Amino acid sequence: MKVTQSWDDGIVDDVKLVELLLRYRATATFNLNPGLHQPQRTFSWRYGEKEVWRLGRDELAAVYAGFEIANHSLTHPNLTDLSPVDLAREVGDSRRLLQDWFQQPARGFCYPFGTFNPAVKEAVRAAGHGYARTVVESDNLLLSADPLELSVSCRFNDPAFWSRYEQAKASDGVFLFWGHSYELVHEAMWADLEQKIAGISADPVAEWIHLESLFAA
Repeated sequence: MKVTQSWDDGIVDDVKLVELLLRYRATATFNLNPGLHQPQRTFSWRYGEKEVWRLGRDELAAVYAGFEIANHSLTHPNLTDLSPVDLAREVGDSRRLLQDWFQQPARGFCYPFGTFNPAVKEAVRAAGHGYARTVVESDNLLLSADPLELSVSCRFNDPAFWSRYEQAKASDGVFLFWGHSYELVHEAMWADLEQKIAGISADPVAEWIHLESLFAA
């Protein structure tokens, strides 16, 4: 069974998340918005009582070294609301920036807010992406013939996480979970995530992969 995870928004909690993943040799895809990163860390919003800070531009390459980087648009708008010109800029300019910053292909896309329509999909395709991740849950991630509508198994904190995992395992399929590391608001949540990562890494039939490998030519 192949296992992969996808994390959005490029925020400071990803530093702790990356340390956890490296501890268990787990791979992940990080979906970034290059237009929102300033040279240094910046405050972005509040998640309940928690302040969410975005990573600084100058630390991105070091933080995410060895992980897959995917495009999450330039500034995280609702892409379905944009004009064709603004849509092309949000999707295309961001991919070019990420590839320049990381010196690696950015083959994947992740729809901001999970919203898309045919025009958005076409812009994503035209910009050169090989797949696009949605937030639509499915028991068979590769059932759709359209890689620009890649579904997910569940969120990282879904109560049904392990049952979804076992279901994918029974069919020797793909298990994809996703989230935002700012959602980890206390140590018990971090401990729970570590237990999940450790359990998957210890499973002899589970293989950690990058999302882009599912669509390699």
